[in-house]
Amino acid sequence: MEKAVVILSGGLDSTTCMGLAKEQGFELFPVTFDYGQRHNIELECATAVAKHYNVADHRVVKLDFLRQIGGSALTDKDIEVPQDGVTDEIPVTYVPGRNLLFLSMAASYAEVIGASAIYIGVNALDYSGYPDCRPEFIEAVQETIARGTKAGVEGRPIRIETPLLHWTKAEIIRHGMEIGVPYQLTTSCYMGEAVACGECDSCRLRLKGFAEAGYRDPISYRDDVNLR
Repeated sequence: MEKAVVILSGGLDSTTCMGLAKEQGFELFPVTFDYGQRHNIELECATAVAKHYNVADHRVVKLDFLRQIGGSALTDKDIEVPQDGVTDEIPVTYVPGRNLLFLSMAASYAEVIGASAIYIGVNALDYSGYPDCRPEFIEAVQETIARGTKAGVEGRPIRIETPLLHWTKAEIIRHGMEIGVPYQLTTSCYMGEAVACGECDSCRLRLKGFAEAGYRDPISYRDDVNLR
């Protein structure tokens, strides 16, 4: 059985990636990053998702540098999380270099355990303003991993798998529901509370996706916005 490292945040997209990697026959090796994120409740969600899939080894990596430098509403408490809807600009919830760091560390892990793939839930349709969620970014990192790892030089390339890259949120949810992804264990809210706010950009996209997919979101929302 081939091995896959899954970058698992505990959110909807990364959990869908877990389900897809499982469906495709990979042995799962999820890695979760504790980078001082405001919404650190997602760490608990990632643990629950890993248990759901009965993984033998779930790594939680402490990465405090992103919190130290700030520069994002997700790592700097002085920057407010926007609740005015998604725009075409790079939002303040962009975390500088986050996916670059995550993929670099995931590649190191993959090389050590002999994994042939890294799954990451980047999406170029929702939040296309994030520069580290675009196809050209993934292609560049893929080339770097091929040239800068022993596995790549020896002809055992580690593939970056981005199955959600060109799917809408509704398409992601439909595929996930078909294979039994446990969305009830996930969170998407940037406010980091036990009950999702329903107003931040991430909540709005999630709720819109479930509505368009024809499903009710199984998590709880403040003021029961799920019924609007």
